Amino acid sequence: MVKKKDKERKSILEFKNPNEILFLNKKIKLLEGQLKDKTNNFINNNFDISLKNPIHTLNYHKDWVLCLSILNDGRLISGSKDNSIIIYNKTTYQPDLIINEHKDPIICIIQLNSGILATCSNDKTIKLFNIKGNNYEIIQTLNDHTRSVNKIIEIKNKYLISCSDDKSIIFYLKDNLKYKKNYQISTNGWCFCITQIKENEICYTEYANSENLCFFDINERKIKSSISNISISIFSPIIMISKELLFSSGKNTISIININYYELIREIKVPNSGWIYGACMLNKNILFTGDEKGIIREWKTEEDNLILISKKENAHNRCINTLLNLGSGHIASGSFDSLIKVWKI
Repeated sequence: MVKKKDKERKSILEFKNPNEILFLNKKIKLLEGQLKDKTNNFINNNFDISLKNPIHTLNYHKDWVLCLSILNDGRLISGSKDNSIIIYNKTTYQPDLIINEHKDPIICIIQLNSGILATCSNDKTIKLFNIKGNNYEIIQTLNDHTRSVNKIIEIKNKYLISCSDDKSIIFYLKDNLKYKKNYQISTNGWCFCITQIKENEICYTEYANSENLCFFDINERKIKSSISNISISIFSPIIMISKELLFSSGKNTISIININYYELIREIKVPNSGWIYGACMLNKNILFTGDEKGIIREWKTEEDNLILISKKENAHNRCINTLLNLGSGHIASGSFDSLIKVWKI
């Protein structure tokens, strides 16, 4: 007669579906992580500060710095609540070009694979620019959204994708050097951020009755999965920190999501941070975050976890809204104090 415990042991060993084994392994890791969190919350105030003093402080905007990007030629570019876009000289960091074509704050700037500069704004528009040295020309203005356009991304040199407060995401296709609306999906709430997580898949945030992360298949044009009641801030980025892990942040909280299982696998509490807005990867092992208290923190990735290794108090005297990897061991931070600072790691 086989005892009950022997039967249970045998049933576990005879799993035929590999997904069941992967699921169990994932649950074991989650439980191990929760146990580790109870004994060590990964927050320690005694760190070596890798960020000393900024090597450049840029004071050319008149209001909040809302977004930073880098051009193909290596120049830093910024967008602000003062409605302006500034391109900086990559040696002196003085303005090479100032663009005042939007009527409201600039929320996002990217350079497309074609070299075209794309910007979006609270003025409900997306503008496309041709940048030639220190000159520019407007190529196209897209007016399909009815409220603030919050983020734009490019997928596979094919789609230009935008999300908005109007509860929609729009997919544009290039046709004879012009972008035309291809299709549109509706979201359940304001959509503030969007990012590519797989070749044909995007993730976006929506604010409805709860804060949600949604995963959308571009080929099938449908939502594959979603995570509800997750702490997400309005300005928070969602970025990939590895091939399988997605980073998002909220108030005093960092969330790590496994994109293969579409599950929240870890929440890291970050005391005295308030809302965590800015984030960028320095390399595959180092992540930087910025928060509403003006603190920049440096994290080391370790499997499915982040370990705090240094922090810079008073990096800015107001909220750090955006961080950018400039390459060659440098990052830039943009703040509500209207300043941009360049740091050497």
